[in-house]
Amino acid sequence: MGADVAGGDPGLLRQLVDGVLGVAGGGTDGGERGHRPEMLHGTMAHRAHDPLAALAELRSAAVSPPVPAPNPVRPAAVSETEVRSYRALLEVEGFARLVAASTLGEIGSQMTAVVLVLFVLERFASPQLAGFTLLLNIGPGLVISPLAGALLDRSGRLRLIAADYAVAATSMTLIGALALLDRLTPASLLGIAAISSLSNPLSRAGTRSLFPLLIPRHLWDRANAVDSGRFVISTIIGPALGGSLVAAVGGSIAVAATGGVFLAGAAALLGMKEPAPGKPRAGLLRDSLGGLLYVCRNRSLRGLAVTLSVFNLGFGVFTITLPVLVLHRLHQGPGAVGALWAAMGIAGIVAGAFAGRVDTEGRERQLMAAGSAGTVVALCLVALSSSLAPVVLAMVLVGTGMVLLGVANGPYDISLFSLRQRRTAPAWMGRAFAVSMSLNFAGYPLGAALGGPIVARSLDVALVVAALTIAVATALPLTMIPAQPEPEPEASG
Repeated sequence: MGADVAGGDPGLLRQLVDGVLGVAGGGTDGGERGHRPEMLHGTMAHRAHDPLAALAELRSAAVSPPVPAPNPVRPAAVSETEVRSYRALLEVEGFARLVAASTLGEIGSQMTAVVLVLFVLERFASPQLAGFTLLLNIGPGLVISPLAGALLDRSGRLRLIAADYAVAATSMTLIGALALLDRLTPASLLGIAAISSLSNPLSRAGTRSLFPLLIPRHLWDRANAVDSGRFVISTIIGPALGGSLVAAVGGSIAVAATGGVFLAGAAALLGMKEPAPGKPRAGLLRDSLGGLLYVCRNRSLRGLAVTLSVFNLGFGVFTITLPVLVLHRLHQGPGAVGALWAAMGIAGIVAGAFAGRVDTEGRERQLMAAGSAGTVVALCLVALSSSLAPVVLAMVLVGTGMVLLGVANGPYDISLFSLRQRRTAPAWMGRAFAVSMSLNFAGYPLGAALGGPIVARSLDVALVVAALTIAVATALPLTMIPAQPEPEPEASG
């Protein structure tokens, strides 16, 4: 048969050569390397006119079967394990430093939430004023978040993050100084809080939108676990430090000291290499409107906004309710409030570390729903504690609820972050993240503002309202967020 092939039809010979090359280049990889046989055929086609050379190649292939080339799409298991490790993530240039700086900034934010509430309760004895202070410390920034997002997409993100930390440091120091000088009024407190909030989206959205730009896609889940972990670490250190400072030196000095933490976060960013900013497509206002339209037309981001707004509405009520429960009904000090938030944070770190090792793609909605359900159970435990007579048992039940709250929060955050990254086009990440995060968070200041008057009337009712609101949010990930990504929405800008 070899002679027949050698002296036969060149067209038949070409088919045989193509068949051998198809085995060498195609294999059983399902067409993942679909262009490789064509490339090899291009280098060998001239041999079809040389039957002896072709026959020699056929015999060589029969004696020594070709070894399939490594699959470039799916690396070997060992290599994939190395690439997907936390160590590989920390080797990404700039990631570790960004995490350190943003952790300091988040610690400052967590301290602010606790210190401001305790400070207002200490100085003005008004839960209503405490709630409105938190509202104005967050709300105005949410309103201008589209503008902040446009700035992030066209300007240096690191500079804008540092600028927000500087504004926060100045504001907290000013509040503390005015209080020490006995010149602080409720009006001036609310005014400073409102001005401080205007730059908030720059650091929050700036950090989150930098992660997917710095980090390869296959490391996103682990990066989001680190992001969730730094947030949780902040919820451990920030409230505990803030509560301890208020207990030790008083609210005024504690507020001023919080400004120093923000200043340290800004200093940590000095000298860090700035990723290349995007090129402006249009004017700043048009870019801002484009980001808002993009989020509104993206069903996934729109669903996240509804889900998180409702969830955070309930959590905002709880943020005001917990200190009142611990201080007034259980007769504990500010340090106990910080310790409870810290317990939630420790549990969240453990849960987040395990959740980060699991591929969440395709399961984000289910994990978010499960996290919401766990949060409802946790709030029910806290609510039950208010009816227990022995204070020790009540505190144990509150602590158990806070630990469960942290366990539920870890997987929830990772799924949320990953879903938003996967369903946002890279060119829109600054604008879309700023708008999305602000819409997601919109319920929190509203819940805090509502929580003050509700707590003033009934602590038990406030706890029930918080739990029922988050119970409603449990069903929203599965009903409001599409199971699969949809075509990119069109938006001007």
